Amino acid sequence: MSQQKNEDHSGAVQDGRIYIERINAPFLFKLKGSGSEFGAGLKYAIERGWLSKHESGTYVKLMPTGEDLLSRK
Repeated sequence: MSQQKNEDHSGAVQDGRIYIERINAPFLFKLKGSGSEFGAGLKYAIERGWLSKHESGTYVKLMPTGEDLLSRK
């Protein structure tokens, strides 16, 4: 594996942070989603307590488990 490719994979998650471009790019280019769909999905996950977004908007974190978040309305 090339050094650049290795760095790409090692930087995906750092200290629990998932950088937005790591989920945005695959969503847009591999899954052919739109920017508005990505934004709506991100907003939905934050509203449900699944993710938290840093105030800078550069990364999200998965929220800790505890209650059954899928049963929330």
